[in-house]
Amino acid sequence: MIRGVHHTSISTNNFDAMVHFYRDLIGLPFATSFDWESGNDAADQVVGLKDSAVKTALLRAGNMFVEIFQYMNPPGKDGDPRPPACDAGLTHICFDVVDIEDEQARLSAAGIEFHSPPVEIGGIVKATYGRDPDGNIFEMQEVIGKDLPMDIKNVVPDIEQRGIE
Repeated sequence: MIRGVHHTSISTNNFDAMVHFYRDLIGLPFATSFDWESGNDAADQVVGLKDSAVKTALLRAGNMFVEIFQYMNPPGKDGDPRPPACDAGLTHICFDVVDIEDEQARLSAAGIEFHSPPVEIGGIVKATYGRDPDGNIFEMQEVIGKDLPMDIKNVVPDIEQRGIE
């Protein structure tokens, strides 16, 4: 069962300026970061890259998060600095799910392509990336760690009273 949107990720080659804008100017408070170095096989499986390394900032945006993401390896290509509204610009949207394996099986049966089966990352989440009909990346994640700032139960404390698991 998909419970809602967890985060939107914005990939950049200008990490400090983007964090400054979203954290300091827009006012989204810093929640956490999940940087990784090259050689993280679990992360590579999820993102579909080899020897990836990133720096990240997860910023709280009400009932979801905005993630600023810079690939240190492989370095990302610069996009159009002023893309029209109709062009792609965000790297993925992440759906918070219950029972990620069942969700992936359901979507795979409908013909949706995934980079990998769900991968457990550090005892914190299970995650996988897939592609929408236009080829845009979406992520599904199941938070498996307890009492983490990224758990949707910390964002919407009465989520279970609302009838959402």
